[in-house]
Amino acid sequence: MPEKPTSAGALPAARRGGLLRRLKRLALLLPLLALMLAGLYVWFALGYSYSTGDRAGYVQKFSRRGWVCKTWEGELAMVSLPGALPELYHFSVRDDKVAAQINQHLGERVVLTYGEHLALPSCFGETAYFVTGVRRVQP
Repeated sequence: MPEKPTSAGALPAARRGGLLRRLKRLALLLPLLALMLAGLYVWFALGYSYSTGDRAGYVQKFSRRGWVCKTWEGELAMVSLPGALPELYHFSVRDDKVAAQINQHLGERVVLTYGEHLALPSCFGETAYFVTGVRRVQP
């Protein structure tokens, strides 16, 4: 025969202890599960490009910045006609080798190859456009 509570709404000590253990286990597992899901999301978002392409122009600003997570951030001036106001294309670079290549070609006409990765935390870059390659355009 099951134990009856001694007072209204009170649980036996054995059941109360089991319930507390389950709640503690759940309190530990939920944050771990949330971290795992966030990690999987970032892994997927970095591995899948929403779009890819090339942009041509002159890199006019390029710097490594950030408070905690340092990333390479740049600005490409895209000019369609001489004398026209340039359209600015903001981009991020995660690879230091690509950043070194861009630094070599500052002020020259270049083509940047990029992949667009949507909804990433700002620690990976300030923009959604991540440059993966650079080549100089011969005049």
